[in-house]
Amino acid sequence: MNFLKKIFTSAPAKSPGSFYTFTVQCDRCGEIIAGHINLDNDLSADYEGGHDLYHVRKVLMGSGTCFQRIEIEFDFDSSRKVLDHQASGGRFVENS
Repeated sequence: MNFLKKIFTSAPAKSPGSFYTFTVQCDRCGEIIAGHINLDNDLSADYEGGHDLYHVRKVLMGSGTCFQRIEIEFDFDSSRKVLDHQASGGRFVENS
């Protein structure tokens, strides 16, 4: 019986600290789009230069009224802190 309980019991949710959230605004229509990066799964190691750096690239699209693609790129250090970020097709909106 305990075996079945383990199978059908949902796993605990991940802590919110393992995600980096950001907001961008579309250059074409002005829509605000929220995005997130899973710091455990989305980062790719960048071994050039002998440092432990990580890179992520994502393409975002709004709710379907504009279809403008917004490409974002982030660079992180070994402790998962943002070193640099850039956006194409939109701009970053600072969270207040």
